Amino acid sequence: MSIRVLVCDDEQLLREALARIVDAAEDLEVIGTAADGRAAVDAAARHAPDVVLMDIRMPVCDGIEATRQIRRTGPPGTRVLILTTYDLDSYVYAALQAGASGFLLKDAPSERLRDGIRIVAAGNSVLAPEATTRMLQAMAPELPTEHDRMVAEAIRRLTDRERDVCRLLGEGLSNQEIAERLQISRYTVKVHVSNVLTKLGLPDRVHVALSWTRLHR
Repeated sequence: MSIRVLVCDDEQLLREALARIVDAAEDLEVIGTAADGRAAVDAAARHAPDVVLMDIRMPVCDGIEATRQIRRTGPPGTRVLILTTYDLDSYVYAALQAGASGFLLKDAPSERLRDGIRIVAAGNSVLAPEATTRMLQAMAPELPTEHDRMVAEAIRRLTDRERDVCRLLGEGLSNQEIAERLQISRYTVKVHVSNVLTKLGLPDRVHVALSWTRLHR
């Protein structure tokens, strides 16, 4: 079954471009669009998409508030992937605090965007590489020392390939970008990511990146 996507952006040309990028993938389907935050909330309730591509700066209500409302009262299975041209930490934190599952810049390559949708639809999180390093550096001190030791020991038990994947997750790369870097299939990357999460006992790729960055800075 296709991943059902709602595209929300106040600029018509960009909204249409994003819809074309999404529809170009056989496993993704645009089921609606919205031009402002209120329309996004209403469309999410009406269509129950798997993923909402949400712009931050929109009229009526902004993307952060729309995300908060969708996560609080919208369809339980709907997840939000924030898109913005603004690479600012405040937006990253606000988006995640509002319940967003990911954060990408609008100028990201098309395949990174599509891969981000797939990652979020699968219940995981994704962050723009441009924002990941600063965010992880800011959050890293929150990890307890005992947690560090446990994760470090678990990383030592990873296979060489799993450690490669772990390192690239720490750089904020998508599955497609990891596949290209390691010259393996995206499916193989997905399997490695799943194995890494299980072996490290971490909930998603963001926590893997956070742990890797703290242990290797």
